[in-house]
Amino acid sequence: MAELTLSYVHGANDKPLLGETIGQFFDAACAEWETRPALVVRHQNVRLSYGELRLAVDKLAAGLLALGLQPGDRIGIWSPNNSEWVLTQFATAKAGLILVNINPAYRATELEYALNKVGCKALILAERFKSSDYVAILLELAPELGCSAPGYLEALRLPSLRSIVLLGDGRHPGTFRFSDVLARSSAAEAERIAALGPQLQFDDPINIQFTSGTTGFPKGATLSHHNILNNGFFIGESMRLTPDDRLCIPVPLYHCFGMVLGNLAALTHGACMVFPGEGFDPLTTLQTVAEERCTALHGVPTMFIAQLDHPEFGRFDLASLRTGIMAGSPCPIEVMKRAVEKMHLSEITIAYGMTETSPVSFQSSTEDPLERRVSTVGRIQPHLEVKIIDLNGRIVPPGTPGELLTRGYSVMLGYWGDEERTREAIDAARWMRTGDLATIDAEGYCNIVGRIKDMVIRGGENVYPREIEEFLYRHPKIQDVQVIGVPDDRYGEEVCAWVKLRPGVTASEEEIRAFCRDKIAHYKVPRYIKFVDEFPMTVTGKIQKFVMRERTIAELGLKVVKTA
Repeated sequence: MAELTLSYVHGANDKPLLGETIGQFFDAACAEWETRPALVVRHQNVRLSYGELRLAVDKLAAGLLALGLQPGDRIGIWSPNNSEWVLTQFATAKAGLILVNINPAYRATELEYALNKVGCKALILAERFKSSDYVAILLELAPELGCSAPGYLEALRLPSLRSIVLLGDGRHPGTFRFSDVLARSSAAEAERIAALGPQLQFDDPINIQFTSGTTGFPKGATLSHHNILNNGFFIGESMRLTPDDRLCIPVPLYHCFGMVLGNLAALTHGACMVFPGEGFDPLTTLQTVAEERCTALHGVPTMFIAQLDHPEFGRFDLASLRTGIMAGSPCPIEVMKRAVEKMHLSEITIAYGMTETSPVSFQSSTEDPLERRVSTVGRIQPHLEVKIIDLNGRIVPPGTPGELLTRGYSVMLGYWGDEERTREAIDAARWMRTGDLATIDAEGYCNIVGRIKDMVIRGGENVYPREIEEFLYRHPKIQDVQVIGVPDDRYGEEVCAWVKLRPGVTASEEEIRAFCRDKIAHYKVPRYIKFVDEFPMTVTGKIQKFVMRERTIAELGLKVVKTA
């Protein structure tokens, strides 16, 4: 590849994009790999071949139509990871329904907003997960459910919702059980599913994912068959997946990491999807990898840290592992190196993207030198474009930080029912603004510097938290660290580090500062250091720096500096 003169890259590739719907590709894949293992869900003791998976998916797709749902209708799913989630993902695609992913951590207000924003006609939900009683929360919003016939809900606060489908064996008035929906499948609906296939178009919307904004209401990123099927395929290509691979998926299905980087990457390569449990548990994940002989493992950095530092880590044989993806938040170089060395992940990749771009734009290759794989997010994915721009919208030279913009097949259709915010995110030339600060070097490798809103401006100096975090990870006592900016009367902002120490060790603030002095610029040395046991984070493992900032300001009694 010729050296770049501007921070613009495009993924020219001889492998064409897939011009099919998910349903069409699914049917062909299940026929090709009919007898091979497709799905293992350990906590439910479910094991399906591709042929068995297709039978179950077709039955569910027909059952959903029997509820009165029509192509284009929205159906929500509010559940942790399980086999029913996987069946629903593929069945809705075959029936032309739009699957609406609802965060398992949502409470009543958030659930009400999500269901009404996109007009969900049906909702599939678990009875409970962790501390959430989903049925009780739903009854709070729709007390009418108790005296409604199944499929005929008329709730004042949820005007579009008609059908409630409950996972598990419990019975509640006004609801169908998931098994009831499967049983409603008839020959007529099966014929209708078969007839629907050729009518559906790959540019049809198929999935709505709510992005977790730090302010205001979440936005419903609307994705098509073409968006996520192709992204899943090229993600799997980067990992060199084959039908011999078994991919362990401890990340949430409601998020792109689970359903695209996990399920669709596996489907498009005939690999087996392996789910350790409802949610992430380091011990269960290690046990699953060892006993199922998994060859690939996904996770966010905090998940890999939890496994590597687990007291029982040493008793598991992880030699079957080869590849996987570390993504979801910036991947510390030291954590990547430990995963390669201790977990046999010699071909682990890093992926970068956002929900609105299906999600992956950059991914490292299994063939990239280790130093490139641990220090960058790789190169541009096939058939996509990226440019890095300055505040005036002009493309910057290689190595210069600026905002990363993505264009290509992966860019969402838009935010559901929100043209104004869609126009703010996607410009007239179809470039998607990411809000991320990045650099692209002369060879096309990308490095994420941080979020624009997370950048600290101290006394006129731009300070990138990621750079300080990477440096602090080298301290032998530090297990995890996150850096934020907090207000300061003199400099505008000061650097604050939240530090999580390794088990059984102690350190002082001065010890951490001394480690920094004379090794990084004085203005990057954290003025404030806070020792913590954990960080505030989302269900997907993304650190919530805005929460950290609010807590630090309150604890230190800092005044927010007003700017013109």
